[in-house]
Amino acid sequence: MPKRILQGTVVSDKNEKTVVVRVERRFAHPILQKTVRRSKKYKAHDEKNQFKVGDLVSIQECAPISKDKTWTVISAQA
Repeated sequence: MPKRILQGTVVSDKNEKTVVVRVERRFAHPILQKTVRRSKKYKAHDEKNQFKVGDLVSIQECAPISKDKTWTVISAQA
């Protein structure tokens, strides 16, 4: 089964080898048919501490690294 890949923005890089990434999804409201935006934060592993706040990154599912961290940063977007 392929691992999920999400795109988001780094909102925190204060932890060692960890970044917090906010991923936004858009969908149509089931009744109102208005576009609704929802966001969720994911902790992702950043081995080299190379990503900073504001960077657009892709994250991929991985085996659990810690209690909260089950994602890895795979690349930065242009």
